[in-house]
This record gives sequence, structure tokens and C-alpha cells, in this order.
Amino acid sequence: MDDRLRMIRVIADYQFGEGAGEVLFPDDVELVISRSTGKVRQVKHRGVRIATLKPDTGLFSLSIEGARRLKEFFSYPKLRVVVMNEVADFIARGKNVFAKHVVEVDEDIRANDEVIVVNEEDELLATGKAKLSAFEMLAFERGVAVEVRQGVRK
Repeated sequence: MDDRLRMIRVIADYQFGEGAGEVLFPDDVELVISRSTGKVRQVKHRGVRIATLKPDTGLFSLSIEGARRLKEFFSYPKLRVVVMNEVADFIARGKNVFAKHVVEVDEDIRANDEVIVVNEEDELLATGKAKLSAFEMLAFERGVAVEVRQGVRK
């Protein structure tokens, strides 16, 4: 196995949980390498972006396809922020999640974690970055809980 593939799988296992690396990045992934640094920037599978390796943190930001793979692999509620069905369409179009709309959340989520946003039926809506911890998302009535990067609808 290529050393770079092994490295990105280890990062994914650290960031998302054991087994995430192999689920996100099968053996036939395409690594997009930065010309200036020679480091991995994006990971694609069959032409679809799965994740981007952020140079400032060394961690991944997920695409919708990456979020879908993790959601199917990990049992509920791991990595998830669950929002009210009433705001699901709004979130699916890429709008931010507000704390007052969060009904359940993986208790291990901390601020700045990469998260998967789902509705009350566990249907994928978006992927983004937590701005609050799990406790804060449930306790606060105001403020952005998740900064959405990408919704399932454009």
C-alpha cells in the first residue's frame, strides 16, 4: 500500500473513529497533490471528491459523498447533529444550523469537529464544522451550532 494512502487513512481514523479511513478511502482512490508542497490536498474516488485535507489543521473537511460514507458506516448518532424536520430543507440547501434547531447530537462532538447534519429520520442533509460542543448545541437557544460547508441540494 502507498505510504500516502496509509497516512490519510490514519488521519481519518483519528479524526472520525476507527474504520473511517478504509470506508472513506478505498484502495483505488485518487490523491490530488499540491504542486507547491507535494502534500495531499484532496482525495477523490471515481472522479468524486471525498474529502479535502486542510493544511492549517492537518484534518479533513468532508464532501457530501464523504459524509454519506461515514453516515452509512457509523451507527446513529455517531458524528451526527440532528435538526428539526421543519428546518431540514433550509439546511439541505447549505444554510447554517442554529442551536435552537438541534434536537439531538453525538455527545462526543466538540467545537471545530467535522460533523454530519441529518434530520429526525437520520437522512443526510449537509456536512460542516461544529461551532459549539454537543452540550452547548443542546443548551443554547441562540447562535450557530454548525457552519454548513455543503448541503445535499444546491
